[in-house]
Amino acid sequence: MASAPSSVTPAPVKPGPDTLGQAAAQAAAATAPRAGRLRVRTLITLRWLALAGQAVTLTVAAQALRFPAPYAACAVVVGIGAWLNLLLTLNPISRRTARDWEATAQLAFDIVQLAALLYLTGGIANPFALLLIAPVTLAGASLPVRYAGGLAGLAIVATILLALTALPLPWVAGQTLELPLVYRFGLAIALILGIAFAAGYAHQAASEASRMELALNVTEVVLAREQRMSALGALAAAAAHELGTPLATIAVVAKEMAREAPEGPMREDAELLIAQAQRCRDILRRLGEQPAATDEVHERMSLLQFVREVVEPYAAAEQVRVEAVVSGTAGVEAPDVWRWPEVLHAMTSLVENAFDFARKEILVTARFDATMVAVEVRDDGPGFSPQVLAKLGEPYVTSRPGAEGSRTGHIGMGLGFFIAKTLLERTGAVVEFRNGRRGGAIVAARWPRSRIEATPIA
Repeated sequence: MASAPSSVTPAPVKPGPDTLGQAAAQAAAATAPRAGRLRVRTLITLRWLALAGQAVTLTVAAQALRFPAPYAACAVVVGIGAWLNLLLTLNPISRRTARDWEATAQLAFDIVQLAALLYLTGGIANPFALLLIAPVTLAGASLPVRYAGGLAGLAIVATILLALTALPLPWVAGQTLELPLVYRFGLAIALILGIAFAAGYAHQAASEASRMELALNVTEVVLAREQRMSALGALAAAAAHELGTPLATIAVVAKEMAREAPEGPMREDAELLIAQAQRCRDILRRLGEQPAATDEVHERMSLLQFVREVVEPYAAAEQVRVEAVVSGTAGVEAPDVWRWPEVLHAMTSLVENAFDFARKEILVTARFDATMVAVEVRDDGPGFSPQVLAKLGEPYVTSRPGAEGSRTGHIGMGLGFFIAKTLLERTGAVVEFRNGRRGGAIVAARWPRSRIEATPIA
């Protein structure tokens, strides 16, 4: 192996506020959760469908099957639901999103209305009792846990009452279908378990989807922010390049004026022009020292430059020694890589996390061969907790034990890891999280060399 280690010791730079983890926290704080998820019109439409199904079922039972039942009372129950739905349809609130308590009230009405209809048609023995799960599932997927839990409790109470008391199940005239008590009890238990499971499953799935959506939104915000910063750098570099020639002309003309002007105010003005032109050139030179991806030269960087930029915010820290190393296969030339802002800031975020928990040392290693380029961030801290190692890269997963004791005071909620992993994977990297054999955490990103290597300059 041919290696070229390089300990990075740039000018003292304190960890700045521009790291990806802090940018992600700011973006997440700015992304407010939605106040509601259900439109009133959606609830109205679902209720119309339910009422239509109830009416069709009662019609078939009465006209086709000729089952005796209290159809007049059933029609009143269905009519009450239709009357409420018609009022809501004509009300202006049907055009907006339902507040949580409004959606809860409507779903509670649906449970009570269905329970009343089931009471008139056999209670728990009616196979359509299974539909009590539907409003609870909708609540679990769209409402806060306290409202969903209340609706689940209401459905369970209705199930218990229907198991204890109800009118006979409509059946063939002259016959009565009586289910054994044990069987009715089993039906009630199954329905209660179904209600609880459906509510919990829907709530968990919706919560995961919501967290993923928020994390992806934050990722987009951070990436857009870095792209804007890159564009500003490109604009500054372009301005420095374009303004260089006219400023040089102004400086030459001002020098000629100063040489030919007599002593007095005119010469002083000419000398002032020379000084101010030189000042402008100095400012433009500083702007052009760190250009963003603006041309064939500045849009690429060597692997050593890459790891140096990654560790720069923490290289001068006194508590932890930060070292950057580049190594590769003998006989294979080290590639230049694209200066991608998302890759730089994602890797900086990983170094930031390592800095939080490292005891004495952080090692950032870039390795290459003829087909692959890999960058690894290793620290000598406590490593990742076994309980969450398999979940790293998911949003809001605590990444280290005792995160409240980290150097920067960050609470390790995993959002930074998720964003870093997402940004790296978008560039074609395979990201791996693991613990070292001798302790410490290791985060590695590996690219196909053809994906990250900058094309040679013609």
